[in-house]
Amino acid sequence: MATKLCKFADDLLIPAINVSTRHAELASIAYWTQANNLVLNMVKSQEILFSDKRRKEKFSAPAEIAELKRVQTIKILGVTVTNGLSVSPHAHSVIASCAQTVYIIALRVLRTLILLYSAV
Repeated sequence: MATKLCKFADDLLIPAINVSTRHAELASIAYWTQANNLVLNMVKSQEILFSDKRRKEKFSAPAEIAELKRVQTIKILGVTVTNGLSVSPHAHSVIASCAQTVYIIALRVLRTLILLYSAV
């Protein structure tokens, strides 16, 4: 079985296009890690099932793999993506972070103006 891997620093993505191959993909990766003196940390491993919410037919989720935690959102290269392929949680997080930064800058500008005004 030819498993496609996408490695980013210490994160590894294993895209399984066919739901029925998940167990075989995981077994292949576990074998490869053992053969290369590496450890696959199943506690930190997660599974996410992407689906198109706009489709009319219902998506029946397959049974969970015992070792994997199934999640609704996942962070890939610093971007939070939902199982519906939405990046809204990431956008909200970035906007909140920017708002905090702007608030801090505004406070510093205000303090500087107050100091300048009181010095005159």
